[in-house]
Amino acid sequence: MEIKKILIAIDYHPSAQMVAEAGYLLAQSVQAKPVLLHVTANPAYYATLDYSPIMGFAGFNNLDILHKDDTDELMRSAQYYLDKTKSHLGDEQMETLVKSGNIADTILETAKEINAYAIVMGTHSRSGLEKVLVGSVAKLVLEQSEVPLFIIPTKNYKDV
Repeated sequence: MEIKKILIAIDYHPSAQMVAEAGYLLAQSVQAKPVLLHVTANPAYYATLDYSPIMGFAGFNNLDILHKDDTDELMRSAQYYLDKTKSHLGDEQMETLVKSGNIADTILETAKEINAYAIVMGTHSRSGLEKVLVGSVAKLVLEQSEVPLFIIPTKNYKDV
């Protein structure tokens, strides 16, 4: 019998902690193996983020990578972030994946690759022009997912 896997897709928003914790609890409740995923974006995207510490990750060690196309350093930083998340959740054996590409497509492709039982992700509930220009990753994943999708609303998340 194949072990069920829950794919937990997290970004660098402070609410990622809430998403990771909810996904981990869901995996435990259905006796599934949690798999953490972070999809890297264009380096310019990271320069606009406000980095408050997230599960022990305080941002990039080398901010110069944000001003050039250094995908190797972005991938290393993302892996460090996922390692900190594993540590926060208390499960050092948890599988982690760092990938790059279109975020929604990569989440869906990864879910297929690992034969995910379900996908867990957050939504920042953006609205207005930003949603029109950027789109909603959660909405795109929902429209195309072949497995259950658990969306954690993070609109009112407060960093405590």
